[in-house]
Amino acid sequence: MFYWWDPTYILVVIAALISMAASARVNRTYSRYAGVRSTSGMTGAEAARRILQYQGIYDVSVERVAGNLTDHYDPRSKVLRLSDATFGSSSVAAVGVAAHECGHAIQDAQGYAPLKIRGALVPVANLGATLSWPLVLIGLLISRNSGMIFIKAGIILFCAVVLFQLVTLPVEFNASSRGLRLLTESGILYQDEAAQTKKVLSAAAMTYVASVAASLLQLLRLLLIARSRNRD
Repeated sequence: MFYWWDPTYILVVIAALISMAASARVNRTYSRYAGVRSTSGMTGAEAARRILQYQGIYDVSVERVAGNLTDHYDPRSKVLRLSDATFGSSSVAAVGVAAHECGHAIQDAQGYAPLKIRGALVPVANLGATLSWPLVLIGLLISRNSGMIFIKAGIILFCAVVLFQLVTLPVEFNASSRGLRLLTESGILYQDEAAQTKKVLSAAAMTYVASVAASLLQLLRLLLIARSRNRD
């Protein structure tokens, strides 16, 4: 069979299903708690600014960014960007997302090692995501000896993608842990509200776990393809 019909394609289907399930869960959980207003009434932006000040961080600005759940912290420009759904909302979900992003800003300020490692891996991970599969496809279309060189190069580059995602896990879990703790310490949420927020952040964390699982399945497929090609 042609390579796009080989049995390993089932791994792609499994990876897609895992990612879809994780994405559906986070959207469902966020939507549920986006309708629960926090007792303090603080918006995501206000909560972010309070947490940053509480931690003595004054060089990070908080800005609005278009989109839904497009929240992120940019360590290069020291900007914490909150999506439209988070910036002006006072729900426990929005405040939780804002606190999570503050967790990244705190990691940056304290020199959290996994965050530094992830930042260093960004260029090679981007390169791997762009070139790994094209190299493998080229390797499948040319002679076996020359083709294996391209396939192995593609696999090595894809390993960089997997490594980046593995390092991302402790970064994201740690940011959520910091954010949740600070929400109660700074008086933004009560304990019962923090428990609701934890459900949102736990669901979001599972999307990163799903990404790792999907990438590992993709890597397994590449290895099986390389093995089959080497036997032909």
